[in-house]
Amino acid sequence: MPKVASTKTNKIAPAGDVDDSSSVSTTSTSSSSASSSSNSVAESSIRVVSSTASVASAAVSDDSSMASTSVSKKQKGKKNKQKQSTPKGDDNNNAKSKKRGRKDEGNVVDEEEARRLRKKEKKERRKAEKRARKEEKKRLEASAAVATTSAASPSAPVLCQPVGAAAAAAPSADAAAAAEAEKFEKMTSACRTILECIGENPDREGLVKTPSRWAKALLFLNKGYHQTIAEVTNDAVFTEDSHKEMVVVRDIDIHSLCEHHMVPFTGRVHIGYIPNGKIIGLSKMARIAEVFSRRLQVQERLTRQIADAIVEAVEPLGVAVVVECSHFCMVMRGVQKCSARTVTSSVRGCFESNSKTRAEFFSIINGSNVKMC
Repeated sequence: MPKVASTKTNKIAPAGDVDDSSSVSTTSTSSSSASSSSNSVAESSIRVVSSTASVASAAVSDDSSMASTSVSKKQKGKKNKQKQSTPKGDDNNNAKSKKRGRKDEGNVVDEEEARRLRKKEKKERRKAEKRARKEEKKRLEASAAVATTSAASPSAPVLCQPVGAAAAAAPSADAAAAAEAEKFEKMTSACRTILECIGENPDREGLVKTPSRWAKALLFLNKGYHQTIAEVTNDAVFTEDSHKEMVVVRDIDIHSLCEHHMVPFTGRVHIGYIPNGKIIGLSKMARIAEVFSRRLQVQERLTRQIADAIVEAVEPLGVAVVVECSHFCMVMRGVQKCSARTVTSSVRGCFESNSKTRAEFFSIINGSNVKMC
């Protein structure tokens, strides 16, 4: 643009009608007008550009608003269609029907379970009633057999019996007999079951009476449960102040059952005591050992029980008990050591406190120089 202004001044100068100062002013005004015109053109171009940009942005915003309105219209149309296709209460109805269906299924399962439990209870009740009838029948048969036996055997006359004592004793005797018969029946039935479990036939000739024999033998081997020290001593305790020395009964045979396997262990018991004004019958020491050995036992407990029973019976100055046994649970089975023997001891009073007294007792029971007359 300045170059155009300079060409205009070159054309005006040769005219000659004006002077140099006028030509200079003319050129300056023309150049200023040219520069102002150029500035105005630039501003107008900037306005055009900004106006076009604003137009373009307005167009974009119009397009986006139109697009958003179209999307919202589509979504509204879909919602209206869904509303038209499904009524408002259908969703709630569907949920309620599902819940009702689950409840119905649960009720059906509960009813089936209750029905099954009722059937099971009925079966168990019938079995219990049948079992009770059988037991009652056996009890009646046993009592009838006892009554027949007692009627057949002559009864000894009872002297000085209070009036009504026989009537009072009869029901208790019958009840005891019935209880014994029921216990015996249970044992024989259990033995038959055991024979069947080991693979035997309990109905063959050699085993027909085995259950009853086994029951009787087991009751005899455990008769100590029904005996007391007072019964077996039978008041055979006497006052004797003159003897203050040791009394020893050795080599008392015992037979017992191991409580772990219910197989026998057999051996000997040695009992010694020092009297303190009372002595006990010699056979009673053997009977005391018999009471505790005729039970399910372990040898350690058996030894202690015999010593405590002697202390209770005569209150001596001291007691010493030694038990030597061979246990068939380690002879017939397990390690199978036939020559093994177990020795246990229990001491009380002066045998425990005085080592010389204890040594004398052990020398007596272990010595082989004791001569019999």
